[in-house]
Amino acid sequence: MSDLAFPDKIIVTGATSVIGHFLLTRLVEAGCEVHAVSRSPGESLSTTDKKVFWHQADIRHAEQLPKVNAQALIHLAPLWLLPPLLPVLNPLRIERVIGFGSTSLFSKADSTDAGERQLAARFAAAEETIRSSCRNLEMNWTVFRPTLVYDCVRDKNVTVIARFVQRFGFFPLLGNAAGLRQPVHADDLAKACVMALGHPATFNKAYNLSGGETLSYQEMVEKIFGSLGKPARFLVIPAWLFRGAIRVVMLLPGKRNVTPEMAMRMNVDLCFDHADATRDFGFSPRPFCEFMKQPG
Repeated sequence: MSDLAFPDKIIVTGATSVIGHFLLTRLVEAGCEVHAVSRSPGESLSTTDKKVFWHQADIRHAEQLPKVNAQALIHLAPLWLLPPLLPVLNPLRIERVIGFGSTSLFSKADSTDAGERQLAARFAAAEETIRSSCRNLEMNWTVFRPTLVYDCVRDKNVTVIARFVQRFGFFPLLGNAAGLRQPVHADDLAKACVMALGHPATFNKAYNLSGGETLSYQEMVEKIFGSLGKPARFLVIPAWLFRGAIRVVMLLPGKRNVTPEMAMRMNVDLCFDHADATRDFGFSPRPFCEFMKQPG
């Protein structure tokens, strides 16, 4: 596989995702023609840019992938949807692929919840298939595994906590919620894509991408309270009661994916070193920014 110059035409799948909102803008600023793929019509500000072309497609059906002769693909959809796309990409002469997995590959591998173990296994299987398929197809691949992703607007982590705080004025904690977290901003992940695209040191490697600040779960929530101009108020709940409450929540519509294990992890460290990414392509994420502060 040859070294790849920075591509001038790129396909982005999952383009309306949290990371996609920032990535499209960064790619255009880098001079790229971007072909953005999503199941829903493009709704970001980037849709008005003449260098962004939107394609509505369901990539669960690989044949729907637009036939664009690009040099690279950045895959922001679930990682296990990438392997079936690789044979379709090969005739398009795509030489560079970047996909996003998750550090859940490690943190949920031994979970007591069968669904979480299955999720970790899907990430692991997808990574292995990407390695072998890209080797056979002579594509240079990179997989990024971010920690807790947020964007202060649409994410399902920090924003969900902030909405709860805004509505109720307090936040429930299991014990002292001392488990360490490293929130990583979606824009830092978008920047990592641009930095790694044509960088040979990143070819055929997987990287953990964590945020620039390590803080306890409780400290993270305290910062969210502060950014909303509210005093930090917590309701500390014993484990047995918390588990019971979560099981009741699971009965509500749209809450079946909420599990007791999610709450128990408030006291588990979920920290991952991003030193390899810093060494290879200069990854330097910001500290956990205030919730209402937008990236500059």
